Amino acid sequence: GRTQFKVVIKALSPKEVTRIYTPRPLDRNDGTFLMRYRMYGSVTKGLKIEILYGDQHVAQSPYILKEPVYHEYCDCPEEDPEVWQDRMSCPSHEPRITEDFVSFPTIDLQRMLKEIPAKFSQTRGALVHYTILDNHIYRRSLGKYTDFKMFSDEMFLSLARKVHLPDVEFYLNVGDWPVEHRKANDTPGPLPVISWCGSVDSRDIVLPTYDVTHSTLETLRGVTNDLLSIQGNTGPFWENKTERALFRGRDSREERLHLVKLSKENPELLDAGITGYFFFREKEKELGKAQLMGFFDFFKYKYQVNVDGTVAAYRFPYLLLGDSLVLKQDSQYYEHFYIGLKPWKHYVPVKRNLEDLLEKIKWAKKNDEEARKIAREGQLMARELLQPHRFYCYYYKVLQKYAERQASKPEIRDGMELVPQPDDRDSVCSCHRKKPLREDL
Repeated sequence: GRTQFKVVIKALSPKEVTRIYTPRPLDRNDGTFLMRYRMYGSVTKGLKIEILYGDQHVAQSPYILKEPVYHEYCDCPEEDPEVWQDRMSCPSHEPRITEDFVSFPTIDLQRMLKEIPAKFSQTRGALVHYTILDNHIYRRSLGKYTDFKMFSDEMFLSLARKVHLPDVEFYLNVGDWPVEHRKANDTPGPLPVISWCGSVDSRDIVLPTYDVTHSTLETLRGVTNDLLSIQGNTGPFWENKTERALFRGRDSREERLHLVKLSKENPELLDAGITGYFFFREKEKELGKAQLMGFFDFFKYKYQVNVDGTVAAYRFPYLLLGDSLVLKQDSQYYEHFYIGLKPWKHYVPVKRNLEDLLEKIKWAKKNDEEARKIAREGQLMARELLQPHRFYCYYYKVLQKYAERQASKPEIRDGMELVPQPDDRDSVCSCHRKKPLREDL
């Protein structure tokens, strides 16, 4: 039915003209459609969004946004964080954030400055020291492997364009592994390092991964597979999917090699292949190399196997958003949203060594209706937890909670440089919240 719907988005005032990219709606195959758009200019009077089926308005169409609406690169932060959080429908409570901060009732910046670079930047070499002051972002890189700071820079800048951020000073680990393994009652106690992935034996404060963050920021621009496009490309209806489990991925963990062996012995249950060898190159001859597969093609299969890579497999959120059943390997690693998921409700758990994987696939084949129900519950929960606004809320809440616990004022340290906001010459952006300078009047 996607050809039936038409969405027209335009400035409310006929005097304003702006470029808005509006692709076709995504059909989620369950009677709901997902509409994405990206603005390449701002409007001061508001937007009118019309959703038409044939010539008829659908639901409450036309939708009218009466206030200024700014494009992504317009620097116009809301000064009152409470107002912003309310408008963004941010959840009042994020259990993962509460849990992550239990070990840090107060944050001693002086101790961090002394100990974190010495303790973590030499061993991992992937640490970035940030200070946010007066809504400006400053940073210095510590170590050789800090290229992924481009993802954190991108998100902090984007957030600062939307809401006035608290003054904070923190260390972000841009490597794969969580780094702080001391417990709260150890002497000395743990230090608050922010990471993209957590584990049961570490105390790192977890942010959404760089992968889902970038996917969200670059929707309709620089990425093809984002968390929204997946939802409109979930393959055939459940009853027409291939009744086998699928895995494709790199050789970043030994269990993945084991999967390929299982697949060779049980091709009627499992189709698993390694698409690139880096860690176990000597195994390529024995196991063979599978061709790369488009991600949307994964969902031609009823069951998806999710096995850790170097840490948590960052494809898990994407797999959940399809409408296949996810068989998830038991793992010590987690992403920020796992706390909202329950085994046997949102996915089927599989032992760490995969010894029960075939048995679980057979169970799913025998209990088709139950398997379908778990797949659906997982998909609905992922749609809720992985909405774009939820990431912004989550980042903000981590910074807010951290700022509340700082025992001294953040500072711009030696060696830090300003991370500038992108130049906005392409699109007009006059922020209604910023008073014009005296000489502009």
